[in-house]
Amino acid sequence: MNRETILIVEDEKDIAGLIAHHMEAAGFKVVVAHDGATAFKEMKNQPPDLILLDLMLPDMDGTEICKILKQKEATRNIPIIMVTAKSEEVDRIVGLELGADDYVVKPFSTRELSLRVKGILKRLKGVKEEQKVLKHGELVLDVDAHVVSIAGKRLDLTLTEFKLLKELLLNRDRVRSRETLLNNVWGYTFEGYNRTVDTHIQRLRHKLGSHGKMIATVRGIGYMIKEGTS
Repeated sequence: MNRETILIVEDEKDIAGLIAHHMEAAGFKVVVAHDGATAFKEMKNQPPDLILLDLMLPDMDGTEICKILKQKEATRNIPIIMVTAKSEEVDRIVGLELGADDYVVKPFSTRELSLRVKGILKRLKGVKEEQKVLKHGELVLDVDAHVVSIAGKRLDLTLTEFKLLKELLLNRDRVRSRETLLNNVWGYTFEGYNRTVDTHIQRLRHKLGSHGKMIATVRGIGYMIKEGTS
């Protein structure tokens, strides 16, 4: 049975070693890069299933690496978890805006980190295995092809945006709380991370354009898509 590969991009060797130890103990194959150049080289040799990305690297900023990866067709769907000492909300928002799937602040719990990695990969595997086409007005979400289009025009969504839209479409006319979305899309529920959901909903609405209004906010609870809206 092939093990899923985790690429750890971290310049502090002690931290990289600690993360690598726990990822290997969790059953993953681990590749470590201590700078951006090495990371890109490793990705070219073998695309990983998920990337744990530090933001402060010696040769380039981790946000730039994320931006480059999300712009390329071959790497745009590789989930990225940013692991950084930058704890300000603006840093978290910037990371999510660039397409990161999650954001973990140092110091962190290795158990929590493993849980997040497993949750993201589990959801990704579920998306790959399903054979469904979800339609809502002019919007079509093809789960098997991993494509979202409106009136035949393909949308450029990140993996997390795709999963978030899919979760809402599968549960039309039902309110999905932020906690439920965190659990079903990201694979975990932890108090204080509701901003993650709100930021991704905002980005998703923007990419949907005039159709973004189909995602309704249920004050104090979460979000939903109603039948008949478009």
